Amino acid sequence: MTQLAVVTGGGSGLGREMALALAAAGFDVWVTGRTEEKLRETVELGGGRVQFAVLDVADGAAVRAFFGGLERVDVLVNNAGTGSPAAAVPDVREEDWRRVVDTNLTGSFLCAQAAFDLMLRQDPKGGRIINNGSISAHVPRPQGIAYTASKHAISGLTKGLELEGRPHGITACQIDIGNAATAMTARMEQGVLQPDGSIAAEPTFDPKIVANFVVQIAQLPTSVAVPTMTVMAAGMPYVGRG
Repeated sequence: MTQLAVVTGGGSGLGREMALALAAAGFDVWVTGRTEEKLRETVELGGGRVQFAVLDVADGAAVRAFFGGLERVDVLVNNAGTGSPAAAVPDVREEDWRRVVDTNLTGSFLCAQAAFDLMLRQDPKGGRIINNGSISAHVPRPQGIAYTASKHAISGLTKGLELEGRPHGITACQIDIGNAATAMTARMEQGVLQPDGSIAAEPTFDPKIVANFVVQIAQLPTSVAVPTMTVMAAGMPYVGRG
Protein backbone atom coordinates (compact mmCIF):
# COMPACT_ATOMS: atom_id res chain seq x y z
CA MET A 1 0.00 0.00 0.00
CA THR A 2 1.35 3.41 -0.97
CA GLN A 3 2.00 5.58 2.05
CA LEU A 4 0.65 9.11 2.36
CA ALA A 5 2.69 12.05 3.66
CA VAL A 6 1.51 15.57 4.50
CA VAL A 7 4.04 18.41 4.41
CA THR A 8 2.95 21.78 5.75
CA GLY A 9 4.63 24.87 4.39
CA GLY A 10 5.29 22.91 1.21
CA GLY A 11 5.17 25.77 -1.27
CA SER A 12 8.84 26.73 -1.08
CA GLY A 13 12.16 26.22 0.64
CA LEU A 14 12.68 23.22 2.88
CA GLY A 15 9.02 22.19 2.67
CA ARG A 16 9.18 21.92 -1.09
CA GLU A 17 12.43 19.94 -0.96
CA MET A 18 10.95 17.57 1.63
CA ALA A 19 7.77 17.05 -0.38
CA LEU A 20 9.61 16.37 -3.63
CA ALA A 21 12.03 13.95 -1.94
CA LEU A 22 9.14 12.04 -0.37
CA ALA A 23 7.36 11.88 -3.73
CA ALA A 24 10.53 10.64 -5.43
CA ALA A 25 10.75 7.92 -2.75
CA GLY A 26 7.26 6.65 -3.64
CA PHE A 27 5.03 8.47 -1.16
CA ASP A 28 1.81 10.15 -2.19
CA VAL A 29 2.17 13.69 -0.84
CA TRP A 30 -0.15 16.50 0.16
CA VAL A 31 1.48 19.91 0.51
CA THR A 32 -0.25 22.73 2.34
CA GLY A 33 0.45 26.43 2.61
CA ARG A 34 -1.14 29.82 2.29
CA THR A 35 0.01 30.74 -1.24
CA GLU A 36 -1.71 28.78 -4.01
CA GLU A 37 0.75 29.83 -6.72
CA LYS A 38 3.71 28.45 -4.79
CA LEU A 39 1.89 25.23 -3.96
CA ARG A 40 1.05 24.71 -7.63
CA GLU A 41 4.74 25.07 -8.48
CA THR A 42 5.53 22.27 -6.03
CA VAL A 43 2.81 20.09 -7.53
CA GLU A 44 4.19 20.63 -11.05
CA LEU A 45 7.59 19.41 -9.88
CA GLY A 46 6.17 16.40 -8.06
CA GLY A 47 5.82 13.95 -10.93
CA GLY A 48 2.13 13.33 -10.38
CA ARG A 49 2.50 12.24 -6.77
CA VAL A 50 1.84 15.62 -5.13
CA GLN A 51 -1.47 17.36 -4.40
CA PHE A 52 -2.03 20.65 -2.63
CA ALA A 53 -4.44 22.35 -0.26
CA VAL A 54 -4.41 26.02 0.66
CA LEU A 55 -4.31 25.99 4.45
CA ASP A 56 -3.43 28.29 7.32
CA VAL A 57 -2.15 25.92 10.00
CA ALA A 58 -3.16 28.39 12.72
CA ASP A 59 -6.83 27.97 11.72
CA GLY A 60 -8.02 25.02 13.79
CA ALA A 61 -11.30 24.52 11.94
CA ALA A 62 -9.52 24.51 8.58
CA VAL A 63 -6.89 22.06 9.84
CA ARG A 64 -9.52 19.67 11.15
CA ALA A 65 -11.47 19.90 7.90
CA PHE A 66 -8.38 19.11 5.84
CA PHE A 67 -7.32 16.07 7.86
CA GLY A 68 -10.95 14.98 8.14
CA GLY A 69 -10.98 14.59 4.36
CA LEU A 70 -8.06 12.14 4.36
CA GLU A 71 -8.52 8.40 4.64
CA ARG A 72 -5.17 7.98 6.34
CA VAL A 73 -1.86 9.71 6.95
CA ASP A 74 1.36 7.80 7.49
CA VAL A 75 3.74 10.75 7.86
CA LEU A 76 3.12 14.35 8.90
CA VAL A 77 5.96 16.82 8.43
CA ASN A 78 5.22 19.93 10.48
CA ASN A 79 7.34 22.35 8.49
CA ALA A 80 5.22 25.53 8.28
CA GLY A 81 6.82 28.35 10.20
CA THR A 82 7.49 32.04 10.25
CA GLY A 83 9.75 34.58 11.88
CA SER A 84 9.37 38.21 12.89
CA PRO A 85 11.37 41.40 12.34
CA ALA A 86 14.56 41.51 14.40
CA ALA A 87 13.84 43.40 17.60
CA ALA A 88 15.25 43.72 21.09
CA VAL A 89 12.96 42.43 23.84
CA PRO A 90 11.41 45.84 24.72
CA ASP A 91 10.64 46.46 21.04
CA VAL A 92 8.88 43.19 20.17
CA ARG A 93 5.35 43.94 19.07
CA GLU A 94 2.63 41.80 20.63
CA GLU A 95 1.11 41.10 17.22
CA ASP A 96 4.45 39.76 15.96
CA TRP A 97 4.83 37.53 19.02
CA ARG A 98 1.33 36.12 18.60
CA ARG A 99 1.74 35.55 14.87
CA VAL A 100 4.97 33.59 15.35
CA VAL A 101 3.60 31.49 18.21
CA ASP A 102 0.29 30.89 16.42
CA THR A 103 2.05 29.57 13.32
CA ASN A 104 5.12 27.82 14.67
CA LEU A 105 3.68 26.29 17.83
CA THR A 106 -0.11 26.30 17.74
CA GLY A 107 -0.15 25.43 14.05
CA SER A 108 2.19 22.50 14.63
CA PHE A 109 0.04 21.30 17.51
CA LEU A 110 -3.21 21.57 15.57
CA CYS A 111 -1.81 19.57 12.64
CA ALA A 112 -0.21 17.01 14.95
CA GLN A 113 -3.45 16.65 16.90
CA ALA A 114 -5.51 16.05 13.77
CA ALA A 115 -2.94 13.63 12.31
CA PHE A 116 -2.59 11.81 15.65
CA ASP A 117 -6.36 11.30 15.82
CA LEU A 118 -6.41 9.88 12.30
CA MET A 119 -3.42 7.65 13.01
CA LEU A 120 -5.28 6.19 15.98
CA ARG A 121 -8.33 5.31 13.88
CA GLN A 122 -6.82 4.16 10.59
CA ASP A 123 -6.15 0.51 9.77
CA PRO A 124 -3.37 -0.33 10.28
CA LYS A 125 -3.02 2.35 12.91
CA GLY A 126 0.15 4.26 13.67
CA GLY A 127 2.35 6.73 11.86
CA ARG A 128 5.15 9.25 12.23
CA ILE A 129 5.15 12.97 13.00
CA ILE A 130 8.28 14.94 12.08
CA ASN A 131 8.54 18.44 13.51
CA ASN A 132 10.85 21.05 12.01
CA GLY A 133 12.67 22.43 15.02
CA SER A 134 15.70 24.66 14.68
CA ILE A 135 19.10 25.33 16.16
CA SER A 136 17.05 28.01 17.94
CA ALA A 137 15.33 25.22 19.84
CA HIS A 138 18.60 25.00 21.78
CA VAL A 139 20.30 28.40 21.63
CA PRO A 140 18.91 31.82 20.68
CA ARG A 141 20.00 34.38 18.18
CA PRO A 142 20.03 38.04 19.23
CA GLN A 143 16.78 39.90 18.65
CA GLY A 144 14.76 36.76 17.86
CA ILE A 145 13.01 35.92 21.11
CA ALA A 146 9.61 35.02 19.61
CA TYR A 147 11.08 32.54 17.14
CA THR A 148 13.38 31.07 19.78
CA ALA A 149 10.56 30.62 22.30
CA SER A 150 8.34 28.96 19.70
CA LYS A 151 11.07 26.52 18.69
CA HIS A 152 11.94 25.67 22.29
CA ALA A 153 8.26 24.81 22.69
CA ILE A 154 8.42 22.47 19.69
CA SER A 155 10.77 20.30 21.77
CA GLY A 156 8.07 19.86 24.40
CA LEU A 157 5.45 19.20 21.75
CA THR A 158 7.61 16.51 20.15
CA LYS A 159 8.28 14.77 23.46
CA GLY A 160 4.61 14.84 24.39
CA LEU A 161 3.61 13.33 21.04
CA GLU A 162 6.28 10.65 21.32
CA LEU A 163 5.17 9.70 24.83
CA GLU A 164 1.45 9.52 24.09
CA GLY A 165 1.98 7.86 20.74
CA ARG A 166 4.16 5.09 22.14
CA PRO A 167 1.34 2.60 22.86
CA HIS A 168 -0.20 3.17 19.41
CA GLY A 169 2.69 2.89 16.99
CA ILE A 170 2.93 6.67 16.59
CA THR A 171 6.43 8.12 16.77
CA ALA A 172 7.56 11.73 16.81
CA CYS A 173 10.84 13.26 15.67
CA GLN A 174 12.28 16.76 15.86
CA ILE A 175 14.83 17.78 13.23
CA ASP A 176 16.84 20.81 14.30
CA ILE A 177 18.18 22.49 11.18
CA GLY A 178 20.92 25.08 11.05
CA ASN A 179 21.44 27.30 7.99
CA ALA A 180 20.02 25.18 5.19
CA ALA A 181 20.39 27.34 2.08
CA THR A 182 16.91 28.67 1.33
CA ALA A 183 15.49 32.12 0.63
CA MET A 184 14.91 32.49 4.37
CA THR A 185 18.60 31.98 5.17
CA ALA A 186 20.12 33.87 2.21
CA ARG A 187 21.09 36.68 4.56
CA MET A 188 23.40 34.34 6.50
CA GLU A 189 26.01 34.45 3.74
CA GLN A 190 25.88 38.27 3.69
CA GLY A 191 26.40 38.62 7.43
CA VAL A 192 24.10 38.49 10.45
CA LEU A 193 24.19 39.89 13.97
CA GLN A 194 26.22 37.85 16.45
CA PRO A 195 25.86 37.85 20.26
CA ASP A 196 28.98 39.98 20.68
CA GLY A 197 27.47 42.70 18.51
CA SER A 198 29.55 41.94 15.42
CA ILE A 199 28.19 41.11 11.97
CA ALA A 200 29.53 37.88 10.50
CA ALA A 201 28.80 35.70 7.49
CA GLU A 202 27.76 32.14 8.28
CA PRO A 203 28.06 28.98 6.17
CA THR A 204 25.01 27.27 4.68
CA PHE A 205 24.37 23.85 3.18
CA ASP A 206 22.18 22.17 0.56
CA PRO A 207 18.57 21.74 1.81
CA LYS A 208 18.28 18.52 -0.19
CA ILE A 209 20.40 16.91 2.52
CA VAL A 210 17.67 17.67 5.07
CA ALA A 211 15.03 16.35 2.69
CA ASN A 212 16.94 13.09 2.32
CA PHE A 213 17.05 12.68 6.10
CA VAL A 214 13.29 13.24 6.25
CA VAL A 215 12.79 10.45 3.72
CA GLN A 216 15.05 8.09 5.65
CA ILE A 217 13.14 8.74 8.88
CA ALA A 218 9.78 8.44 7.12
CA GLN A 219 10.73 5.05 5.72
CA LEU A 220 11.67 3.56 9.08
CA PRO A 221 9.26 1.09 10.68
CA THR A 222 7.27 2.67 13.49
CA SER A 223 9.02 0.26 15.86
CA VAL A 224 12.04 2.56 15.48
CA ALA A 225 12.03 6.06 17.01
CA VAL A 226 14.32 8.97 16.15
CA PRO A 227 13.41 11.49 18.84
CA THR A 228 15.86 14.19 17.75
CA MET A 229 18.31 14.97 14.98
CA THR A 230 20.52 18.01 14.40
CA VAL A 231 21.64 18.84 10.86
CA MET A 232 23.61 22.02 10.29
CA ALA A 233 26.24 23.70 8.20
CA ALA A 234 29.67 22.75 9.51
CA GLY A 235 31.29 25.75 11.11
CA MET A 236 28.15 27.70 11.93
CA PRO A 237 28.22 29.30 15.40
CA TYR A 238 26.17 26.76 17.33
CA VAL A 239 28.61 24.91 19.56
CA GLY A 240 30.03 27.79 21.53
CA ARG A 241 27.54 30.35 20.23
CA GLY A 242 27.37 33.49 22.37
